[in-house]
Amino acid sequence: MTSHLAPDAKEATVGEIARRSGVAPSALRFYEREGLIKSRRTGGNQRRYSRDTLRRVAFIRTSQGIGIPLATIRDVLGLLPEDRTPTREDWALISERWRADLDARIRTLQRLRDSLSDCIGCGCLSLTKCALSNPRDDLGARGPGARRFVEERGPSAAGGRGPAAPDAS
Repeated sequence: MTSHLAPDAKEATVGEIARRSGVAPSALRFYEREGLIKSRRTGGNQRRYSRDTLRRVAFIRTSQGIGIPLATIRDVLGLLPEDRTPTREDWALISERWRADLDARIRTLQRLRDSLSDCIGCGCLSLTKCALSNPRDDLGARGPGARRFVEERGPSAAGGRGPAAPDAS
């Protein structure tokens, strides 16, 4: 069974989108219920997705993969036009909106990679270095979590919602 759509196909069934995107039909229906993607219904009540749904699904999956909550993804997808296929400029707007948060996520991942064998300020005191850099779990007085990561990253690392939604202005 092929996973590509015909080049001239403007719409696709849930099965076709699932095969091409690698996402289960049940996940596509979930995304639709959550307002992340849209379909139209045929006279027989079958879903038909526009071809640009493939890019939205890829965006959703990639965003989820780096830990961005669905509510935040939904907010930013709301910036895209519903009456036409999003353009490069439309996607650039989203990219710019998320740039600062994505840069912060990248820095956090790099710090995690580079210092996981050191004290991260989580309070475990299980490493020799913890006794030196966080004696008696002094960092715990600043709040919960791995303080060395939370404090540098800011509020979203401490349970925030990820990238900020745009202003209404």
